[in-house]
Amino acid sequence: MAVITYRDALNQALREEMQRDDRVFLIGEEVGVYQGAYKVSKGLLQEFGEMRVVDTPITELGFAGVGVGAAMVGLRPIVEFMTWNFAVLALDQVLNSASKMLYMSGGQYNVPIVFRGPNGAALQLSAQHSQAFESWLAHVPGLKVVTPGTPYDAKGLLKSAIRDDNPVCFLEGEMLYNTKGEVPDEEYLVPIGVAELKREGDHCSIITNGKMALVAMQVADQLAKEGIRVDVVDLRTVRPMDFEAIRTSVQKTNRAVVLEEGWEIAGIGAQVVDFIQRECFDHLDAPVLRVHQADVPMPYAKNLERAAKPDVPKTIAAVKKVMYLE
Repeated sequence: MAVITYRDALNQALREEMQRDDRVFLIGEEVGVYQGAYKVSKGLLQEFGEMRVVDTPITELGFAGVGVGAAMVGLRPIVEFMTWNFAVLALDQVLNSASKMLYMSGGQYNVPIVFRGPNGAALQLSAQHSQAFESWLAHVPGLKVVTPGTPYDAKGLLKSAIRDDNPVCFLEGEMLYNTKGEVPDEEYLVPIGVAELKREGDHCSIITNGKMALVAMQVADQLAKEGIRVDVVDLRTVRPMDFEAIRTSVQKTNRAVVLEEGWEIAGIGAQVVDFIQRECFDHLDAPVLRVHQADVPMPYAKNLERAAKPDVPKTIAAVKKVMYLE
């Protein structure tokens, strides 16, 4: 398998699906001539032309609506938001049009559309450009919400999202684009709604998704040096959520830490903990702990930003706490 970046994995997925199906097109700010703010769409304008790689004005609500309409009449649009922070302006189309159209039309209109772009914090982008939107979007029936954490998952899940007949919100970790991983040369798909066990252990389960999957694997590697073996369950998709993968891991380890990028209140981790306490309570040997961003707008100063983010030391401390080692 080739070792490529997360960015190139996404680019391969877009190119392959546009070659496979001429109904697929990409629309958004700077996706064409500039080749994407993060260069995910590099080379696509040259290959597919301006009818299928469409540069737009800075009008998130407008071009998201164009995408929804195009999906309703049989095309398969991919709407790129330069960042999900900017997509707040387009949420009316995502939450009120795309997610509800199949239901409100009595099954007459599928909306096969992908809304994609970088999600979460990077480095010193401050409060308005550092938000993790998984829990916002996963709250809404009618949407699928995908959060790949590796190049392999990014490519396979994006291809699946483009082929899905439902609206998919595809959240790419803003700090992941340069990360590298193995990606098969042959075509493959990663199914939406299926978690993956990224590390295997028997002392504690770390349940996570998106960018935090890499943090969890770093935690697993460090803890292994101390003889502590953890399961790392990468949800990969937060709606629909693979509850059986969570159950299987927690029933084995009897302890759980939920690691998430977003805020604590009404976060994805709260949903995971709710499931564990309802369905796995008799298997628990300790309370479930969550590691998450501090309940503040993201600071700009480096030291304060570092303090606000979930990270490896905070997660290791949580694992040791549920194991009664600290």
